[in-house]
Amino acid sequence: MTKNNSIKRGVSLYSFQEEYFLRKMTLEDCIAASASMGALGIESIGEQMMPGFPNLSEGFYNQWHGWMDKYGTTPTCHDMFLDLKKFKGRMMTDDEMLESVIRDLKHANKLGCTVIRVIVNTPPHIMAKAAPYAEKYNVRMGVEVHSPFHFDHEWIQQHYETAEKVGSPYLGFIPDMGIFEKHYPRVRSERNIREGAHAEIVYYIADAHERKEDLDQLEQEVKKMGGNERDLAMVEDLRHIVYTDPRRLLEFMPRIFHIHGKFYEMVDDTTEYSIPYDEVIPVLIEGGYTGYISSEYEGNRHIQDVYPVDSREQVRRQQAMFRKLLGED
Repeated sequence: MTKNNSIKRGVSLYSFQEEYFLRKMTLEDCIAASASMGALGIESIGEQMMPGFPNLSEGFYNQWHGWMDKYGTTPTCHDMFLDLKKFKGRMMTDDEMLESVIRDLKHANKLGCTVIRVIVNTPPHIMAKAAPYAEKYNVRMGVEVHSPFHFDHEWIQQHYETAEKVGSPYLGFIPDMGIFEKHYPRVRSERNIREGAHAEIVYYIADAHERKEDLDQLEQEVKKMGGNERDLAMVEDLRHIVYTDPRRLLEFMPRIFHIHGKFYEMVDDTTEYSIPYDEVIPVLIEGGYTGYISSEYEGNRHIQDVYPVDSREQVRRQQAMFRKLLGED
């Protein structure tokens, strides 16, 4: 297959959170592992893997750029958070929110990132206020479209309307591939069973997701089946899972800056159990997307109670899938 696109591959270092937390991998190890897979775009989370953030020394930034040179990698995206309840007894003011966003724009610029992932709870009017600063620091701001949000959700539509009204090319989106969760993740089903859910009810609920069954009705059905607290919690979990038609990406493509390649379980080198990447990647290619798609492994939390977590192998498999779907192999 000949590569007929300009999509680039990367890794969100969030993928290696298990090993990093357990001190099995350092920040440099995470960068090196990504590079070894040919995933040269590095997405980082300051709060998680940069001790002392946001008060980092110039020495840290020099070391960071040294690693980029050493492994031939490129900083792509910084994941920002907005702690709206940072102050006891009150919410952040608009000025405080803006100050926090500007802080992250400066940090991303010093890392060499040209995009920041804007957490979805950031109000649209703060995005508008921050646009001039995004331009100043040359860092595009992408609101994460993360389940249960989706492109047709009112909140995301407000962000789109704001971006269009402001007219800045620095305001846009970062779709999380979890919005295309066609099948309920097998690792989550199995974890529910281990935690006391009835196997037959778990499988019934997982099938209901694919049938797009009304969840209030499903809850009543599960109760009639003798469902326990764990079974009902799984029904509630479905309220936070969405499956969007991948073609909805096309309308937003001019404002899509980055992609989070969410995944829970790579069955082999070609298949993610719950998200149909073979349907999503062709749409990105059709739409002319030219940015990075970052592996974002989140299956660790669903297997760590019984299995050793091997995030590197899971990311390796997803990158192998990406190479195939992008025509690199």
